[in-house]
Amino acid sequence: LTLDRLLSHQPVRSTQSSEPVDESSVKKMILTFEKRSYKNQELRIKFPDNPEKFMESELDLNDIIQEMHVIATMPDLYHLLVELNAVHSLLGLLSHENTDILSLLNETVVDLLQELTDIDTLQESEEGAEVLIDSLLEGQVVALLVQNMERLDEQVKEEADGIYNTLAITENMAEFRPGLCTEAAQQGLMQWLLKRIKAKIPFDANKLYCSEILAILLQNNDNTRELLGEMDGIDVLLQQLSVFKRHNPSTAEEQEMMENLFDALCSCLMLPANRDRFLRGEGLQLMNLMLREKKMSRTSSMKVLDHGMIGPEGADNCHKFVDILGLRTIFPLFMKTPKKMKKTGASEKEHEEHVCSIIASMLRNLKSQQRSRLLNKFTENDCEKVDRLMEMHFKYLEAVQQADKRIEGEKHEMVRRGEILDDGMEDEFYLRRLDAGLFVLQLICYIMVEISNSGISQLQQRVQQILNLRGGSVKVVRHIMREYAESIGDGKTDEFKEAERKRIMDLVENF
Repeated sequence: LTLDRLLSHQPVRSTQSSEPVDESSVKKMILTFEKRSYKNQELRIKFPDNPEKFMESELDLNDIIQEMHVIATMPDLYHLLVELNAVHSLLGLLSHENTDILSLLNETVVDLLQELTDIDTLQESEEGAEVLIDSLLEGQVVALLVQNMERLDEQVKEEADGIYNTLAITENMAEFRPGLCTEAAQQGLMQWLLKRIKAKIPFDANKLYCSEILAILLQNNDNTRELLGEMDGIDVLLQQLSVFKRHNPSTAEEQEMMENLFDALCSCLMLPANRDRFLRGEGLQLMNLMLREKKMSRTSSMKVLDHGMIGPEGADNCHKFVDILGLRTIFPLFMKTPKKMKKTGASEKEHEEHVCSIIASMLRNLKSQQRSRLLNKFTENDCEKVDRLMEMHFKYLEAVQQADKRIEGEKHEMVRRGEILDDGMEDEFYLRRLDAGLFVLQLICYIMVEISNSGISQLQQRVQQILNLRGGSVKVVRHIMREYAESIGDGKTDEFKEAERKRIMDLVENF
């Protein structure tokens, strides 16, 4: 049997289509697979240097695996795959040694695993899915899939497809059970993804998929964020993003990859240790350049700066940002929201939220000379920045008041119908208010009370003057700040929350 015959071998899927597929026919199929798998193994051991001898058995094995695709339509029978040892045998085939035949069998096994783990199928039978995923994880499926990808050559179309399908298996499993992301990352997936993302290969679907999986692994997960940091992943992300400093992505797919990499970077910056790596890797300089270049990357670079400078862990980044003349970049964006925002799909509110958050973080974190430079910005050109701040204050105050009116109406309706307003409902209403603009309004009010307490009388006078002029009230600002202080410090220690609340309330008392 020649290799040509092997490579042109296109088995017909499910030759037993006349038989109805039920539990007993699935059992029969799995047992046939086990028999053929065992026979193939025996022949390989007997004739290790003579592939001719076991090629036929390899093709038979390939055929039965193709037939097993029918099991992917019946997740409630997945337990049979586990009980009859088929999962174990399939994973064993992934580490098959003979490379000529490897690609054919490999492809077939990966295809089958991808279909079995299809997320819609998994959700059809929770029980069957759990059993299958447990069994795959027990067999170190991710480590085997990664080793397998290491051996594939993406110059060959079928093998490039194999990588894409392998990534699909990891995505399916991660979506079904987010908890396995840490384990997957540690079993070599993180390292492989970083290596593939920085490989000097023209942009393609696999690179896009890698960026997507990377962003998924880092979602709400400090373990994977730490791992990426230790593997110099922050530098990899910054290098890959630097391409978009002066050039826009050339296709919608490439833009999607850029956004995935920015999301991954923002995720990583939630971990304090990565803020320092970002600082040392000159991440601030890159983001500052992106803001100046006015390309598509501008919106996301602003989001990254916000993540890098927020909270007490952002202090070093805040100081460095002033040192690299970041104030000259950020304040024009504060004064005027760019028209081009629409192109990148970002809203005006999103832009204003990030700009105000960055300025609020600097007011919170900056000391001595850098703080003075920031406050001086507000006095420039007859306090034009204060005028802009107050204009935004009234804009967002009105939006929040509208939302509050709607919510009050709904609450009134609920009470009238005799429904209970529990804590869950109250939280949901609060989230809706934040979304309607309360979060930006809180940041704006924070900036107002900070600059009013700066000891620069000119700033305090201008804030009060505009409030009086437009019928605003100090009482409203204080109320917003009290509510803000109450909700502060998600995931922080109690000492931090207490100190921060006290700091904010002191600012409010003096306002």
